[in-house]
Formats: sequence, structure tokens, C-alpha cells
Amino acid sequence: MEPIRISYFSDILCVWAYIAQIRLDELKATFQDKIEIDLHFVSVFGNAREKLEKNWRDRGGVPGYSSHIHEVGKKFDHVTIHPDIWADVRPPSSLSCHLFLHAIRLLEIKGLVPTSEKIFEQAAWAFREAFFARVMNVSDRNVQCAIAKDLGLPIAAIQEQIDSGEAYAQLSKDFDLVKEHTVSVSPTLIFNEGRQRLNGNVGYRVIEANIRELLHNPPGEQSWC
Repeated sequence: MEPIRISYFSDILCVWAYIAQIRLDELKATFQDKIEIDLHFVSVFGNAREKLEKNWRDRGGVPGYSSHIHEVGKKFDHVTIHPDIWADVRPPSSLSCHLFLHAIRLLEIKGLVPTSEKIFEQAAWAFREAFFARVMNVSDRNVQCAIAKDLGLPIAAIQEQIDSGEAYAQLSKDFDLVKEHTVSVSPTLIFNEGRQRLNGNVGYRVIEANIRELLHNPPGEQSWC
């Protein structure tokens, strides 16, 4: 039986995606080769500063959003939220992160780094952790290169993927998928060729139940429920 394919859309600057990483890890450990999770990006924070200033104008502005992030973080003891989150360091856009990460993904695709180490997934988590736990401006190319260097990645090869336009092409594919599936929330999980989706802060058991239903009733087979 072919593995269940799950398209997972998230934004690097989204706190709910940061919190949800533990759920993805648990899914992989539980279902192993029965599922394949394809990571994609949706730019909820493509224009982060203006978005927060506008959406939180009547709720304390960006400082109000910072307080909101802390309140969210208190509910989940498996993540660390820095006291100064969205305070002095306010990344202007997640697009820069997504582009850089796609460049890293291309290194995997081309066999320029060991695929067994899942470098792309490691890097995506490293970017989230760098922002939320250490308030590093992950929109900044120098910061991105520093994170990549810590992971032992070849900076020149990453830059080549960006300079050649290939990383932009991969990011554009994500834009197309976002439009095709009308994704507007981070994170979003899409199953069964777009016929099922889970948006936002969805608990692990709900995600697990959806996967088990697909495993027991494969796409193409009818189920009364």
C-alpha cells in the first residue's frame, strides 16, 4: 500500500507551527513508512510588521501581539518562548526564510548533502527555534548563514541555489499550491488529494484519527461514514 501523503503548510514565524512540530515528530514515529509528509510554506507573515501593526492596532499593537504569544506559550511546556519575542527584534518577512530553506532543500534534492540526515527538516526547525527561543532575526541573510553554518551546511552552495533562481522556483511552487488548495492558515494539513484538511492548532489525536481513517479506508474506496 502506498503511504498516505500529507501536505503540511506553515510559516516559519508562526507560533502555532512552532508548537505543532512535536506533533509532526510524533506522527512520523507512530506511522513511519505509512505516511509521507511534504513540507510547504504559506507566507502568513510575508509582510510581518505591517500585518501585526494593522491586525493588532486596537489590541495593543505589536507589544500586544508579543503578550499574546507569551500567553500561548504558557499553555505548552515543550517549547521555549523568549521574553523579548516580537519586541526589539521584529523580522520584516518570513519570505526570506522560506527562500533560504528552499535553497537548503535543493541541496538534498541534488544529493549535495546526506539525504539520510533530513537537513531540510533540521534547518526549518533550527530557524523556528532561533526566532522563538533566541529572538534572532531570521529574515536577515547573515543570521540565516550563521544558522546554516552551525548545521555544517555549505554556504556557497546554498547561495548558488538562490543566485541561479532555482530556490525562487521552488518557492513559487509553494505559492501555486497555496492558491490551488486555498491555504490561508498556518499550520494547515491537507490529506486525500485535497479532500480533507485540518487548519490551525489541531490536537495530535485529531490528526492521528484522520490518518487512521485513511489507512483503514484508502482513497478511492467508499465508506458509509
